[in-house]
Amino acid sequence: MKIISCMKPVPDPASRLIINETKTWIKDQDLTFVASEADNYALEEGLRLKEKHGGEVIVLSMGGEEAARVLRSGLAMGADRAIHLLDPKFKGADEFAAAATLAKAIEKDGGADLVLAGVQSDDLGTGMTGTMMAEFLGWVHATVVVGVEAAAGGKSLKARRELEGGINETVELPAPAVLTIQFGINQPRYASLKGIMAAKKKNFKVWTAADLGLADDAVGKAGAMYEVKEILIPEKKSKVEILGGTAEEATAALVEKLRKEAKVI
Repeated sequence: MKIISCMKPVPDPASRLIINETKTWIKDQDLTFVASEADNYALEEGLRLKEKHGGEVIVLSMGGEEAARVLRSGLAMGADRAIHLLDPKFKGADEFAAAATLAKAIEKDGGADLVLAGVQSDDLGTGMTGTMMAEFLGWVHATVVVGVEAAAGGKSLKARRELEGGINETVELPAPAVLTIQFGINQPRYASLKGIMAAKKKNFKVWTAADLGLADDAVGKAGAMYEVKEILIPEKKSKVEILGGTAEEATAALVEKLRKEAKVI
C-alpha cells in the first residue's frame, strides 16, 4: 500500500499566545511548532497498516521550517520519505487553498492508495481540510475514523466511524480513499534514536507552487475563500453576589434575580 499522511505544524500547546498587531492571527515568529495532535494518530495508523500489508508511508506538509521539523519527526517515527511544500506564496492559505495545494502534491507524486489526516487541527479546528482534499482528488472519504482495516492488496478498506451518542458505524470504501482520523484511535510511537539517525538519510522532496503547476491566485491568501478580519481573546467575566437575610428571603431574592437578570426562569 502507498499511504500519504498529512501533517500540519501548529504552535506547541504549552506556548503563550499573543495576538499580532493587525489582530488577524497570533505572533508566531518565536513559537515552537509541533505536529497537530490528531495528525500524529493518523501517521501511527498509516505506519501500522504498512507493517501489516507492506508498502510505503509518505509524510506531507506545507509551511516553512516549522513544517520541515514536523516532517523530520514523521520520518523519525518510521515514514519512508517526506514531501515539503515550501513557498512564500503558500502563506495565508485557508482550508480550501490548503486542500487544493495538498491534493495537487498528491497527484504530482502519483497518487496513493490511502491518504490520512487528523480529524481536525489544533489551531483552527474546523475539520474541513481532509474532506475538501478528497473532493479535489475525486476520491471517496470517511471522517472521524476510530478503526481501519485494509483488504489484502489495499484495494478496499473498512473504516469504523464515531457518531454521536457513543454509536459507531462501519463503512466499506474502495481505494483510493481519504480518511480523517479521530483522537485516541491508537497510541502514537515515539521516535527512537535509531529512527532519528535513519531519518537523516531518507528522501526529502521540496516543492514550490510552480512545481505543482499552481497559479499565484490559487494558493495561499490569494486562493483563500474567506478573510480573517479580527481575532479576539475571550473576555473573562465573573461576578459573585452574596444574598443576605433568612433562608426564605435569600431564596426569594435568588429566584427574582434568575427571572429578571439571568432570564433563565
